[in-house]
Amino acid sequence: MRKVREIMTTDVVTVTKETTVAELARIFADRHISSLPVLDGAGNLAGIVTETDLVEQDKSLHIPTVISIFDWVIYLESDKKFEKELKKMSGRTVGDIYSPDVVTVSPEASVADVADIFSSKKITAVPVVEGGKLVGIVARIDLIRSMVA
Repeated sequence: MRKVREIMTTDVVTVTKETTVAELARIFADRHISSLPVLDGAGNLAGIVTETDLVEQDKSLHIPTVISIFDWVIYLESDKKFEKELKKMSGRTVGDIYSPDVVTVSPEASVADVADIFSSKKITAVPVVEGGKLVGIVARIDLIRSMVA
C-alpha cells in the first residue's frame, strides 16, 4: 500500500497570518495552487487558507434576520456567524480569512486514508506533519498523479 511520503509535495509554499490578501492572491495565481498552509512565528502549522477563503471576500453579505421587541434585538440566526463572515469579507491579511481547523496526516498514512479524507471532508489538500512540523502537503492532483505513475 502506498504511503503519503511517496506522493506528497515536499517543497511546500507557505504563508503567515501577516501575509496580505493581495500577496495571497498573487501566490495562488502565479503558482496555480488552491491551498496553502499557514505557519505561525515559530514555523508551526497554524491552519490553512484556500482559494475559497479568498473568493468569499467578494460574496454578498447576508444580514441576519432579527426581531425587535421593545428595546431588545433578538437574532434569529447566530450573531457570531455574522461577525465571523463580516471579518472574513473585510479581511486584509491571511490571519483574517484562514481556517485554524486543519486536517493533517503523517507521512506514514496510506494514500487510501487521504482519499477518504478528501472525499468525506470535501477538501482539496492536506498538510503532512511529522513531530509537529510541516514536512509536506498532499493535494488531489498528487493522488491523481500517483494513479498514472
